Amino acid sequence: MNSQQSRYVNLVLGIWLFISAFVWHHSQAQFTNTWIMGIIVAVVAVISLSVPAFRYVNTLAGAWLVVSGFALPKANYGTTWNNVIVGVIVFALSLVPSLAATRTTRDRLAT
Repeated sequence: MNSQQSRYVNLVLGIWLFISAFVWHHSQAQFTNTWIMGIIVAVVAVISLSVPAFRYVNTLAGAWLVVSGFALPKANYGTTWNNVIVGVIVFALSLVPSLAATRTTRDRLAT
């Protein structure tokens, strides 16, 4: 998967987080965290398409989703696991380097 694709997948995951906050029962803290993090992940993914280094904000967002999944009061475990799984994927995809960075590294290794 290239960097552009990973940013679009993170955009979709952010939209999913936002929607999932309203689809099933959450504790108040989980509800607020989920819809806010959904917006953050989606907006950061869009900005990262033109400012590749901004993707590291989603690295932090993904880490927070994992931590908050276990730290916030729970209404059900489905929400916990949804946020943790999405957090792990967002975190991993945010570490996919930009195409320009990949080319630079490859050029350095070739010389």
